[in-house]
Amino acid sequence: MRVDFYHLTRDPAEKLVPMLAGKSLEVGKRVLLVAQDESRCAALGKALWSDDPASFLAHDFAGSERQTDQPILISDQCDAANSAPYVILSDGRWRDEALAFERAFFLFTADQIDQARTAWRALSAREDVTPRYWKQDGGRWVEGP
Repeated sequence: MRVDFYHLTRDPAEKLVPMLAGKSLEVGKRVLLVAQDESRCAALGKALWSDDPASFLAHDFAGSERQTDQPILISDQCDAANSAPYVILSDGRWRDEALAFERAFFLFTADQIDQARTAWRALSAREDVTPRYWKQDGGRWVEGP
């Protein structure tokens, strides 16, 4: 399994999540988007709606009647009712439940660097996980050392 660590140094998660979710859908992968609380979930839902005025990333929230049909499901739990193989942990909190997915995107800020380092060390020690680190370089994301 692959875990992509995204260090948010310039833009907030609301800027990166639509890009990651959109690229995931382009390769035919459903996404579970996890945030710690209801207000963060709502902000991410708004970002998916308004990031690119020319497109809309179809999504809904966990617990809705049609949650199983959603290409992007937003939840405060790491449980993919939409059978998503990809998970985006958008709140800087690693959850071991993410290891059940095919791929995980772990977003964290400078304030959460200690938790990210702890997760990196633990995941790097596993033979079944390939961690990768991404950082912002101007307006682009580049893979770091």
